[in-house]
Amino acid sequence: MDALAGSSGSHVLVAGFGNLYRRDDGVARFVVNALRERLGRAPLDEMDDGFGDLGHPVDTVVLHQLVPELAEDLQNYDLVIFVDAHVASGIPEPVHEELLEVVYKAPFVYHQTHPSTVLALTMHLYDRAPRAILLSLLGHDFDFGAGLSDETAALVEPAVDRILELAASALNGTVAS
Repeated sequence: MDALAGSSGSHVLVAGFGNLYRRDDGVARFVVNALRERLGRAPLDEMDDGFGDLGHPVDTVVLHQLVPELAEDLQNYDLVIFVDAHVASGIPEPVHEELLEVVYKAPFVYHQTHPSTVLALTMHLYDRAPRAILLSLLGHDFDFGAGLSDETAALVEPAVDRILELAASALNGTVAS
């Protein structure tokens, strides 16, 4: 947390998304709340998306799904870290990190906007887009219900550690490896 205190005016947004009521698909809210705890902030409850608490060197929001309206907020950040769940058949790593391109990507399902598409919209509307990283955690249980599987819950703290590394690097003007 100390590395985040001496920021150079940069701003980082951690934007988690997923369905809290489909077990591991809601892992982003758990990551965001664990991050908020490490940053000395109160957790977000089920009805709070975090947009009322912006203005920190590291801001946090959670969404059920990514929406085009997020582009307006993204223009104000130097780095955005998207947090989501993934399935094993698509990505084998338990915690996958991907540098995102600013490009439109057609959704597999219409209501699933890809983070790169929101970045492209930000660029189109505001002539700038933040550097962006997708951090996705392996989900094991996507049934209806609340709470995480033990396997996915074990990935929350390593993901928070990585987010803090990325944020500290961005705030100090370096690139985390």
